[in-house]
Amino acid sequence: MRRFFIFSVFAAMFLFAQSICGQAKYVFYFIGDGMGVNIVNATEVYLSAMTGERGSASLLMTQFPVASMSTTFSANADVTDSAASGTALSTGKKTNNGVIGLDPEYNRLETIAEKAKKAGRKVGIASTVPINHATPAAFYGHQKNRDMYYEIAMDLIVSDFDFFGGAGLYNRDNFYDKSKAPDIYPLIEQAGYTIAKGYDDFKANAGKSKKVMLVQKNWEEAGAIPYAIDRKEELSLKQITEAAIDVLMKDNKKGFFLMLEGGRIDWAAHGNDAATVLREVIDMDEAIKVAYEFYKKHPKETLIIITADHDTGGMTAGAGNLKIRSLQYQKQSQDELTTLINDLRVSRNGKVSWDEIKNLLTETLGFWKEIPLNWEQEKMLRDAYEETLAKKRDVRDKNLYAENSLLAAKAKQVMNEVTYLDWATTSHSGGYVPVFAIGVGQHLFTHKMDNTDIPLNIIKVAKY
Repeated sequence: MRRFFIFSVFAAMFLFAQSICGQAKYVFYFIGDGMGVNIVNATEVYLSAMTGERGSASLLMTQFPVASMSTTFSANADVTDSAASGTALSTGKKTNNGVIGLDPEYNRLETIAEKAKKAGRKVGIASTVPINHATPAAFYGHQKNRDMYYEIAMDLIVSDFDFFGGAGLYNRDNFYDKSKAPDIYPLIEQAGYTIAKGYDDFKANAGKSKKVMLVQKNWEEAGAIPYAIDRKEELSLKQITEAAIDVLMKDNKKGFFLMLEGGRIDWAAHGNDAATVLREVIDMDEAIKVAYEFYKKHPKETLIIITADHDTGGMTAGAGNLKIRSLQYQKQSQDELTTLINDLRVSRNGKVSWDEIKNLLTETLGFWKEIPLNWEQEKMLRDAYEETLAKKRDVRDKNLYAENSLLAAKAKQVMNEVTYLDWATTSHSGGYVPVFAIGVGQHLFTHKMDNTDIPLNIIKVAKY
């Protein structure tokens, strides 16, 4: 027993020494967009509720040996946006909200991904939202405004990074003069990239390619990858991570830098859609498991960092005992519920009965069947029905990334009431975000830090 104890102590000391003295040859940098500490906690509360034992379940990310937190303010605001926070996380420098890869005076900032490429590492950038959206763009783009999507896409080509993955690209429709903007995809192919349309296409046709862009099958629409709660056979962040590793490890002796964003956590949180948010966190954790399996094969050379660009929504638990388990009965996102309501309206030529709506809400949310509703909650839903479908009116509830039917929005509000989950805002908040780490250099992330410290510490341990 004593000999085993001594061996365990020396093993622990060896791993600690490796984490301090080693060099991170392989870097995984996960960013959960909008994933504040309360959202992570709520996800674990939900997982534990599903087991029937409080505190029994954990995400993989929270089990990493380092768990800390970070501030997120931008150069010109206490509450950041994703452009400024993405730039902070990619360059170690603060900038103003809305700015990509430039300082507040619009001077170019070198990103950690560009440093890695210059140091001879292969580089991958991926997200569940369009690849030229703010957070992924901040690792290769340099523009005064995050909405300059076409110009950012041109920056992508110039970067010459080895792998890009995600929903697709905002294309020339977002350019101020389409006649002067050729379609971006042929330009990407001319730059030597194989564009794989879905994971199956990647496996079949991109295996020997040195540079790859992996997009979802309906890539031309350039919408985000469907929410995990709605997803059927579409691309997932887990598959993107697997594909990225395949590409980046080919003929590679120097290592890689890979940034992966769970971008739709933020989009769902803007809509205060709790079930959809938590499933997006779980979905990102599945991608982290892929990176962790890689780490176990290369423990002396790998660093995995997980953080968020900011909190979104200001989620709080509002009761002594949450009924968060009820979220299991929600089968679609608020956005998809809007689509189902619209489809029902069209199929009935605008004449939809209250009983048909009740049946739909029972099927998609478990209302009445699995989740009892009080009089006020049912009245809220009935009033929304009377105000819209009964009068053949289409009233919309808007947030930053969606316009949902009033009825879908009220159904989401009822679900929040049922589960005792409260939201402070439909925008970003200034709350702390988590920082989790494992691997070479993990000791650099053990304290409260600012988001600018994270890339600087990665650069230090990776020796870019």
